[in-house]
Amino acid sequence: MKGSNVQKDQIIELLTQKDTQKKKSRIPARLDYLQSATGLLLAIFMIFHMLFVSSILISKDFMLAVTKAFELSFLFEGGSSLPVFISIAIVFVIFIAHAFLAMRKFPISYREYKRLKTHANLMNHKDTKLWMVQAGTGFALFFLGSIHLYTMLTNPGNIGPYASADRVYSDLMWPLYILLLIAVEFHGAIGLYRLSMKWGWFDKGDGKESREKLKKAKIILSGVMLVLGFATLFAYMQIGQEHKANYGERYYNETYPMEQK
Repeated sequence: MKGSNVQKDQIIELLTQKDTQKKKSRIPARLDYLQSATGLLLAIFMIFHMLFVSSILISKDFMLAVTKAFELSFLFEGGSSLPVFISIAIVFVIFIAHAFLAMRKFPISYREYKRLKTHANLMNHKDTKLWMVQAGTGFALFFLGSIHLYTMLTNPGNIGPYASADRVYSDLMWPLYILLLIAVEFHGAIGLYRLSMKWGWFDKGDGKESREKLKKAKIILSGVMLVLGFATLFAYMQIGQEHKANYGERYYNETYPMEQK
């Protein structure tokens, strides 16, 4: 019964933002901090993930070398998919945690959504509209990102110049990746902008000037990542189209002959 009462008190604190002694609850602030932390970790991961997958733009050999580095080939002969599996699992857990933390602030009914939209239009507040874009892309990411992460979690060794290209082209994953790319880049860039404003990371004293600079940085980041992302996706589609007759064959070279099947 004691455990049940504790759980009940926590629910009351979460809903009312006050504890059972009518004092201001710290739980919403802690959850907000966790949401910011998980969002920041995911944004950093996505930037490095984009750099990793775009290595194909340099060459197939370079992309294979990067893949093998993640498989810890310098520790295990030929590399192992286990480190990749563990990394994806950790990201998946952070992704789900962030999604559930963010859902606390979503409109829970159509009436609440209409009220929020009317409020944003009347005030013409750009940051509120940015939040609505972030909420919409976040909702899409919950489904698109989960599909991609589950696919990679169940096939952690299916990464490489040909393996990735086959997945994009022959497995017809490119429509999902286009939607995922657009959603994640807008969501991530807006998220980093809002985090910077919220925690004052680049506040130089003039709030308006800092806001405008951060908005420009957000636009530049979104533009660069979208251009890089679409160029990378096009490269994988081109390789996949050329390789479709040998679907399933893995790329290999003299440095990593174990790729040969």
